[in-house]
Amino acid sequence: MSESRQFCPRCGDPVESGARIAAADGRAPICEDCFFEEFSLVDAPDRIEVLVCATCGAVRRGKRWVDVEARDYTDVAIDEVAEALTIHVDAEAFEWRVEPEQVDETTVRMHCLLSAVVHDRPIETRITVPVKIGRGTCTRCGRIAGEYYASTVQVRAHGRTPNDHETERSIAIITEYVEGREADGDRDAFVTELDETADGVDAKLSTTQIGRAVADRIVRQLGGTVDESATLVTEDEDGDEVYRVTYAVHLPEFTPGDVIDPDDDDPLLVRSVQGNLKGVHVTTGEPYEAAFEDGEAPDARRLGDRGDAVETTLVAVEDSHAVQVLDPETYAAKTIPRPDYLDPDADTVPVLKSRAGLHVLPADEAAETD
Repeated sequence: MSESRQFCPRCGDPVESGARIAAADGRAPICEDCFFEEFSLVDAPDRIEVLVCATCGAVRRGKRWVDVEARDYTDVAIDEVAEALTIHVDAEAFEWRVEPEQVDETTVRMHCLLSAVVHDRPIETRITVPVKIGRGTCTRCGRIAGEYYASTVQVRAHGRTPNDHETERSIAIITEYVEGREADGDRDAFVTELDETADGVDAKLSTTQIGRAVADRIVRQLGGTVDESATLVTEDEDGDEVYRVTYAVHLPEFTPGDVIDPDDDDPLLVRSVQGNLKGVHVTTGEPYEAAFEDGEAPDARRLGDRGDAVETTLVAVEDSHAVQVLDPETYAAKTIPRPDYLDPDADTVPVLKSRAGLHVLPADEAAETD
């Protein structure tokens, strides 16, 4: 009876079939000794060159700039070496330690100790990779320094200037949205310029998408409309036309808290201007919503707002439609319409005196909300 034997094609020694390992070059299987004689746990470059933005610390990788959580250049060097190492496919339980050596201001020599288990055999190797760090300016920081912008958002109001609340809220919406995009890793998101002017708010923003997004958010919160216009400014390196877009936000003529007098001479207290105008009739307390043909709001004149109201004495409730109050200027008892929201047991009520007459307003802000 003859014995079947297998031999390593490299060294010629007999080996058991279970101890043979595929050669790294894809040829016939070889014995373990020959395998580990030519084995390399990691492939690493002889030298790594890294370009770091001197302003924000981003690292250039290929054609992209990438934000990294690095505290200094040593952290950058560690990250880049980790990215550059290629671990053998058969390695298990891989671990590595690194001892950075700062050679000079821009060179870090990385002494790496690497270990793993390969085919049940512990392997350990040491390598040294020099990392050369250059400083430059990333695309984002270059654009910021050059005051680049792709869109403008202008916040104005029909027939008036935006009030303090509208101005502050518009600025907050712009700032919060861009900061959110930055936090999500959008390197194209930044505010080039944000100004409060005598006419409203002007913002220059890095992309047209951001301009449109903040304009829409301002309208959703404060009401109004957005007009869009584009201006050709240049051509890019591919010959494509590059446009700068202006988003003109037109806030409504009236704001919540305004008392207005439409054409039907039935004054309204404005409650909301989101979408179309909504309010309440101050003569009856009945709700109001602008009709489709009126658009966002009816043609009306502004009589005042809640801040102009003063407390006066409720003299008497005459019936379900009328009450007597003291005129806050003449102190004479005067009969005026009784809205549904009036509390007949109240001692005083807020009233607004205007060219349309004397009217009771809701007693508090809660009464103004739907």
